[in-house]
Amino acid sequence: MSDAPSYSIVAPVYNEAGNLRRFYAEVVEALDPLNEAWELLIVNDGSSDGSHALMLELAERDSRVRVISFARNFGHQIAVTAGVDYACGRAVILIDADLQDPPAVIPRLIAKWKEGYDVVYAVRSERIGESALKKMTAKLFYRMIHRITDINIPVDTGDFRLMDQRVARVLRQMREHRRFIRGMTSWVGYKQTGVQYVRERRVWGETKYPLRKMIAFALDAVTSFSFFPLQIMIYISFILAVLSLIVGVVISALRLTMGAEFFGGQATTIVLLLLLSSFQLFFLFIIGQYVARTYDETRDRPLYVVASTAGFAEARDPRPGGASDNYRREAAERPLADSESEAVQRAG
Repeated sequence: MSDAPSYSIVAPVYNEAGNLRRFYAEVVEALDPLNEAWELLIVNDGSSDGSHALMLELAERDSRVRVISFARNFGHQIAVTAGVDYACGRAVILIDADLQDPPAVIPRLIAKWKEGYDVVYAVRSERIGESALKKMTAKLFYRMIHRITDINIPVDTGDFRLMDQRVARVLRQMREHRRFIRGMTSWVGYKQTGVQYVRERRVWGETKYPLRKMIAFALDAVTSFSFFPLQIMIYISFILAVLSLIVGVVISALRLTMGAEFFGGQATTIVLLLLLSSFQLFFLFIIGQYVARTYDETRDRPLYVVASTAGFAEARDPRPGGASDNYRREAAERPLADSESEAVQRAG
């Protein structure tokens, strides 16, 4: 196998035909001035709008472009995972192809990596073109997940980030199906830092994360890294038990002083039963989410199915522990190239 590139850019794509050419051009513009080898891994997540043909065109035009096509749509987080599985660069950079995350920020991530950081995540200082509701719910979500998990997941960050090959190697060993990549990279540890940037408005097409998918994504994030929803049950049950005792005492006292007719009828009983039933059903739903995750893992199905690849000069084995993984380990342990050493010395 030929020498590994310095950087692997991983870009999941689902129906982004209107953005691909401009995205590729901006990646080239950002990385070519670095004078270091790089590859662009475009993961076709079951696109149906002509994106695949454009990917093949780019791969034919530029030998640094590689295409991985799924047999169907497996989802954004799985597409990111496939790109990381195939990546051979000393650093792996995750970025969406919708141009909301500008490729021009990539050199800043690389500069921090050369300073010695293993993970450099992009922090959204501003979100242009997004609704007030989207901004508010995103802000609440990031702060909630930050508080209820045992790991330090940075707020206002997405999947746009750089990770050292040794971090990517650990990520490849984590084969859980319902994935939350930004939480997983935080869980790995190592030395991490952030770089602020302005998230741009979408240039073409529409978001691939409508409200329904955002809710499902949030549930995956919470159940992946926190038992808080299960633990909160004991607190709510204790509160309800105390309230029931207080209400029982109050009703008994009122009946003794005001007569048996007070609180007569079934309305109060029905309301209380409906309230308790709603709590029970809610917590059954929470338990069901954890059970579903367990069931999903026990089936042990592959995370994705690759229909075809293009642009790879040599076959790569994406499986953890495979030949490509051994090669990636050797590449990560090689001394820095002269240009990289100079950059590290300047940063120091």
